[in-house]
Order: sequence, then structure tokens, then C-alpha cells
Amino acid sequence: MYQHIVKPGETLWSISEDYRVPFATLVRANNISNPNMIMVGQAITIPNLPDPSHTPYSIKVSTSKRTLTLFKNNTVVKTYPIAVGRVLNQTPVGDFVIINKAPNPGGPFGTMWMSLSKKSYGIHGTNNPSSIGKAVSKGCIRMHNQHVEELARTVPIGTSVSIRP
Repeated sequence: MYQHIVKPGETLWSISEDYRVPFATLVRANNISNPNMIMVGQAITIPNLPDPSHTPYSIKVSTSKRTLTLFKNNTVVKTYPIAVGRVLNQTPVGDFVIINKAPNPGGPFGTMWMSLSKKSYGIHGTNNPSSIGKAVSKGCIRMHNQHVEELARTVPIGTSVSIRP
């Protein structure tokens, strides 16, 4: 199972929202007697989410280069062009994991949505392919539909995603 390390400013409630896990489930899974007393650096088990160390895949995103690079066993498999968040809606920087996949999510999200362990953010397709390579999204990582479908077929839930400038 996946272990989230509590960061400054996080609460058990915000962690439950980021991972889309019911608050009560997190409390039970971690035998927490006082949910208001979690500490920075504490490991919180996220039920039903595989440990990223159990998959050979990882993803690195460069918001400045506007690329998403897929690795297998630390070797580059493929680099894809992406769109990132605009100035007022920047793509979050940090380390996340893919927590679910939803084909055909509708709206502007193209043909595939993969949620990140950060509330409201994901890697998704687009119904506006000319936006790829630009800073135009509301913070998500936008890919060509055929690329996000290929990525979703390759990486399992629990894959680590490192986003850097």
C-alpha cells in the first residue's frame, strides 16, 4: 500500500480530498485516535493505492519545457509534448501518484483522464490539440488524445509523477 508523507499545511481532511479517499476510511486505516494531531513527516497509509516502488514506470513532467517523459526502470521510454497551466493557474510542482483513470470523461478533457494525488489535477487529453505546447490549462497536464491513451495503457495506477519547472 501507498504511504503519503505529511507535508507542512496538510490536514487529514486535505489528504483525504487529494487522494479521493473518504475521511473516515483514512482514520480507520491508520488507527488515528485524534485526526487533528497528524504531524509533518508522518506516514499516512492510503488504502487500495499500490506503492509506486512496485511498478517499473515513472513519469517526469517539465513545465518549462512542456514535456512529459515516461521512464521504465529509470530509462527513457518516450517524451511527449504537453500543455501546462497558465500563469494564474499554474501546474502544481511536486511529487504525486496516479490514483485513477477514467476513459471518455467528456468536456474539454479529451478521451482519457488520469487523476493525480492532488485534488482537481490530472493528466488528460484535449478537444483542442492546437493548445499542446502552450501554457493554457487550469493547471492540469494536457496531452494529445492518442498520447494520453497510450500512456494510460502503459502505466498502472500508483505510478509516480514528478512535476518540476
